[in-house]
Amino acid sequence: MPLHHHRHHHAAAASIAVAVADDDEAKPRRPYSSTFASPRAPISSSSASTHRLLLLFSLTCLLIAAASLAFAFSASRRRPPPPSAAGAETAAVAFRCGRAEDTLRAFLASSPRRNESAAGREKVLAVVGVHTEIGSAARRAALRATWFPPNPEGIFGTWNWFVVGRTKDKEKMADLQKEVDMYHDFLFIDAEDDTKPPQKMLAYFKAAYDMFEADFYVKADDAIYLRPDRLAALLAKDRLHHRTYIGCMKKGPVVNDPNLKWYESSWELLGNEYFSHASGLLYAVSSEVAGSLAAAKNDSLRMFDYEDVTVGSWMLAMNVKHEDNRAMCDSTCTPTSIAVWDNSCNPAEIVKQLHNTTLCSKSPTLPPEVEEDE
Repeated sequence: MPLHHHRHHHAAAASIAVAVADDDEAKPRRPYSSTFASPRAPISSSSASTHRLLLLFSLTCLLIAAASLAFAFSASRRRPPPPSAAGAETAAVAFRCGRAEDTLRAFLASSPRRNESAAGREKVLAVVGVHTEIGSAARRAALRATWFPPNPEGIFGTWNWFVVGRTKDKEKMADLQKEVDMYHDFLFIDAEDDTKPPQKMLAYFKAAYDMFEADFYVKADDAIYLRPDRLAALLAKDRLHHRTYIGCMKKGPVVNDPNLKWYESSWELLGNEYFSHASGLLYAVSSEVAGSLAAAKNDSLRMFDYEDVTVGSWMLAMNVKHEDNRAMCDSTCTPTSIAVWDNSCNPAEIVKQLHNTTLCSKSPTLPPEVEEDE
C-alpha cells in the first residue's frame, strides 16, 4: 500500500478518536453514590459529595439540638400551680355544678381561714333545701329567726340551704347578693328564678347530688315551721329499701277546666285522679333516687304543671318505696310533728308565732313514751 495512504488512515483515526473523546465529554454522566463511585468518576468529586453529606447531617443535628433546648426552656417556665390554687380547683368542683353554687362553701374556699368542708363531696345524713324566691326575703328572715340553723353545716347531720334561682334583673340580684354576703346560706341552682317549679326541682337534685354524698335529699317549702331534729331522727332510721320516697302522701281530682284553680294542662295523660304523691311542703328522696334524677337529661323526664305531681310521676317510673308520714304536714304543733303549715296569707308571721309556742319549739325531739320504747 502506498505510504501516503497509510498516513491518511492514521490522521483519520486520530480525528475520529478526538471526535469521540469530545463527544463523550459532552454527554451527561449518570450520577453515582459516594459509596459506590464509578471508576470513571474523579476522586475529588466523591470527596466533595461526602463532605456535603456530612455538612448536611451536622446542620440537621444542630437544628434538633436547638429545638430541644427551646422546648426545655419553655417547659421550665411552666411552673406548677401552688398548693392553694390546686386546692381551689378541687373545691370548685365540690361547691359548684355548672351555674349552681353553694354560697357557704364558696365563701369558705375564698376565706384565708379556709375550712376543709369547702373541698370534696362531703358526706352528710341529709341535704335540706328550702325552696324560696328572690323576693321572699321576709320569709327567709322569719325562718332564720326561728328554726333555720344559724350555721348551715353540721346541724343534726344535715346541711341546710335556701335554694334559689337567678334573675336578669340587676337590682334584684344586687339586693339578694347583700343577703348572700351576710349569711352565706344559699344554693344558687342552674335555673332562672321564674323557671317553672318542676324544672327548678330537677336542677336542685342535680346540684345537691353533685355537691354532697347524702343519705337523703330533702325539699322544704319556705312557708313551713320545721323541726330539724325530728326530721333528722326520721331520716336516720334503718330501712330495708334503698330507694325511698318519704312525705305526706295525698291524692286528688285532676282539674281539667282551665278556668279553675289547679288546672293541669296535661290532664288527658292523668285521668280523673292523681296518683299517690307527697305534698310539696316537705318530702325526701334517698340517695339512689336522687342519683337517678341527677343523671337524667333535662328533657327526658315528663314535666307536669305542678312540682309535687311531677316528682310523684318520676317516682312511679322507679322502683321506690312510698313512705307516708303524716307528721310531715301537721296543721298544728304536736309532740311528734315534724313540719307544721298554716294556710295563711302571711306565713312569716305564722312561723314566728309557732316558734313562740313551747310545744312547737321546746318540746323534746321524741315523746317520752317513744324514747322508752326505743
